[in-house]
Amino acid sequence: MVNYPVAVRCENVTVQRGKVLAVDDITMSVPRGSITGLLGPSGCGKTTLMRAIVGTQQRVKGRIDVLGRPAGARTLSREVGYVTQSASIYTDLTVEENIRYFAQIFDAEEQIAEAIESVDLGDRLQHLAGDLSGGERNRVSIACALVTRPQLLILDEPTVGLDPVLRADLWARFARLAESGVTLLISSHVMDEAEHCDGLILMRGGRLVAELTPDELRAQTGEENLEHAFLSLIQGSAA
Repeated sequence: MVNYPVAVRCENVTVQRGKVLAVDDITMSVPRGSITGLLGPSGCGKTTLMRAIVGTQQRVKGRIDVLGRPAGARTLSREVGYVTQSASIYTDLTVEENIRYFAQIFDAEEQIAEAIESVDLGDRLQHLAGDLSGGERNRVSIACALVTRPQLLILDEPTVGLDPVLRADLWARFARLAESGVTLLISSHVMDEAEHCDGLILMRGGRLVAELTPDELRAQTGEENLEHAFLSLIQGSAA
């Protein structure tokens, strides 16, 4: 695995979507081997920024480097995993067939068992994806992204709609992935999920509010509760 100083670096990134300035002059970075939370209210530009990092967003101004190469470079296809808000799987295929399909695309069939184990789907392999719960479908999507052993895994609100037990289980799995050297960039609009992150990128209205750790956010605002700390930071910046 190549040692890049950071997994993602954005410099003055701006995205205009119609009449909406979805991302407004954002400069930030994502350290390697960490869990970075991209947090902010719904509609603040998190998904647009993630799509720009993956290389699927049009009309992006500024510079984005991913694992030492320009965002969207063809050589990144195997090294960057992207899990969208809606599970990107085939509902008429079984769990195993979905994962095997993505493995065949990237010539990574020897890694199928590892991907399945990473998300604990061993007892669901022969189930049709369409018969699974929302949380289970999310895990299949994550397994499909993991089958290439990506260096960078980008997840867009992977815990939305899940009960607290399933959310806790997923975050524990994300922590194990980070310990193994994978860099994770995870978006959420639920501020208590910031507790699970090494670093935070806070957004509002398309702009970067702050880039800091959970402890730095508490220290800066004097608030122990991270949701209250985020609101305090927003109110301070508005003032």
